Amino acid sequence: MSEGAHPGPGQSAIHRWGLEWPQDPSAIHQPVLVANGESDRMVPSQNSVDLARRVPNGELVLYPDAGHGGIFQFHRQFVETALEFLERQ
Repeated sequence: MSEGAHPGPGQSAIHRWGLEWPQDPSAIHQPVLVANGESDRMVPSQNSVDLARRVPNGELVLYPDAGHGGIFQFHRQFVETALEFLERQ
């Protein structure tokens, strides 16, 4: 961001979220499908990897060469993956 520029509402929300005390996802007992783009600038892929690892029943899907809209960029693959995930539950 250039000097003097003000963050937009989305950037402000992400900044505030980043300052919050971490929650304990191990308390989530439902299966969780974590999907992200490999090149997401808003939610870094490492955060998704960490979340899927910390949720007891987490499953991770990272879409290559995709950003924050990875599930839209790879919508066919995401729908197929999500339906398979739901069928296993």
